[in-house]
Amino acid sequence: MGRFHRHDDGTVHSHGDGTPHSHDHDGHSHDHVNDHAHSHHSDEDRQEIIGDHSGYSTGSERIDVLERIFDENDRAADSNRALFDAAGITAINLMSSPGAGKTTLLVETLKALGSEVRCGIIEGDIETSLDADRLQGLGAQISLLNTGDGFGGECHLDAPMVARALTRLNLEELDLVLVENVGNLVCPAEFDVGAHRRAMVTSVTEGEDKPLKYPVMFRSVDAVVINKIDLLPYLTFDMDLFLANIRAVNPQATVLLTSATTGEGIDEWVNWVKAH
Repeated sequence: MGRFHRHDDGTVHSHGDGTPHSHDHDGHSHDHVNDHAHSHHSDEDRQEIIGDHSGYSTGSERIDVLERIFDENDRAADSNRALFDAAGITAINLMSSPGAGKTTLLVETLKALGSEVRCGIIEGDIETSLDADRLQGLGAQISLLNTGDGFGGECHLDAPMVARALTRLNLEELDLVLVENVGNLVCPAEFDVGAHRRAMVTSVTEGEDKPLKYPVMFRSVDAVVINKIDLLPYLTFDMDLFLANIRAVNPQATVLLTSATTGEGIDEWVNWVKAH
């Protein structure tokens, strides 16, 4: 399912269809080699180069298939949300790029919540249990979901994946489920997993331009947690510019400044979690 991506304008595309693409792990930048190649061949020469594709009329069918795939995900998301609602649980989908500090923030969140809020964590990673191991022993139920285990190593969690992870949580004993999504600033924003709220962690080490370069992610969330602010004295990071870029993309988002390492701003983040 994750090979297909739905963008902010409602368009969908797939990878692996034979079109050359360039791809990086933080996002998708595409070089459509054939789309923009211009020459001065005659129409006859150009037709000979292109070949006869009259037998291929799959465009509308492909769009229909992709729409059905996203419809399937959205139905699963609605089902997940119904499970949460029936159990009286609030679910928050927490996203970020790799290394922004999601797991460290979750460690501090669980410490701050203590026994006041019964918490479950769905820990999404492509491989390993490293992050899930860090969260053990802090009073939360943990359900590890490796996308490399039967899900094709996807760069995000989708609703069917989360549905599987929920079977390993005792929902009747929880007040809150935090979904730690796979580290990626593109794909996780495109899939509803059934959460009631979305939040993202970004760090001051990533640069001020990220809201403009990855607007779908920043636009999709209810809260932006700016982490690692303890490093500001050592960086040339322009906080005012970063905040302006966030506001340009998502004026309604709650913005929280934190250092998961020093604990600064953790109370404000935890209060936001409890309020929602």
